[in-house]
Amino acid sequence: MDRRNNTHVSDFILMGLTESEEIQLVLFIIFLIIYLISVLGNTGMILIIHLDLQLHSPMYFFLSHLSFLDISYSTVITPKTLQNLLTSMKHISYISCFTQMYFFAFLGAAECFLLSSMAYDRYVAICNPLHYPVVMSKRFCCSLIFGSYFIGFTNSMINVLFMSRLDFCDSNVIHHFFCDTSPILDLSCTDTHGVEIMIFIFAGSTLMVSLITISVSYLSILTTVLKITSTSGKRKAFSTCASHLLGVTIFYGTMIFTYLKPRKSYTLGKDQVASVFYTIVIPMLNPLIYSLRNKEVKSALKRLMQKRQDFRQLK
Repeated sequence: MDRRNNTHVSDFILMGLTESEEIQLVLFIIFLIIYLISVLGNTGMILIIHLDLQLHSPMYFFLSHLSFLDISYSTVITPKTLQNLLTSMKHISYISCFTQMYFFAFLGAAECFLLSSMAYDRYVAICNPLHYPVVMSKRFCCSLIFGSYFIGFTNSMINVLFMSRLDFCDSNVIHHFFCDTSPILDLSCTDTHGVEIMIFIFAGSTLMVSLITISVSYLSILTTVLKITSTSGKRKAFSTCASHLLGVTIFYGTMIFTYLKPRKSYTLGKDQVASVFYTIVIPMLNPLIYSLRNKEVKSALKRLMQKRQDFRQLK
């Protein structure tokens, strides 16, 4: 099948979340504030981890990459969404649409396996603390990061290659606020059954493998923590996992709700709300979750503020 000869659309139209101009303005202000908080919060998290030597550990190494993914993830979707909320021209070119879909799938899959790596890090720290420095070496941590990005790259490339084989000749209106898989599949004028199966297998495998890794890690952590006799010891062990577990629950909850179900059960309203949550809101929540619920990050921030104040006094 030659896509260039059979695809009759040069661009798509993103219908967005609503046609009401008043609601669009409200959404623009809300999304802009969320995006700015997300970028500032995640950038601040990366800077704090980079500048404070006490945070140069595997857990915060992973966390800095999570912040980088969240900035990238949000930037792939939010600026175009903000533009469409302000203008009547909601066109996106064919290339731009598939580029957005590629990076969305790439960053989403990479974040899944990064969260798995963070869960494994917590497992080693709690269940095998004596071997932690050896197991979670810098080289191994870098390998986990590279693996996360590589799996995301491969998964996304396969997704886009299969999607690019589709023909679009009847309509170019995407009933969504960004180029996601399900709304684009709805536009195709050819049989999409085989493509749906392949995408479901690869996307489902990504979600399930990473989710199984996280579940096994936390079951092992729970078993170990229950063996601790002191209440303070249990509380300390749980506190090191609380932020990550909360972030994982929110991220996977919305992803599973949206993607691990038959495409026929796709409902515009509910899935758009879920999409807004994991593409725009979650990147803002992650730095808040990992900073407000983490004593080490708060202590690091206080140290940096104190150093800045001392530097000003020396001047």
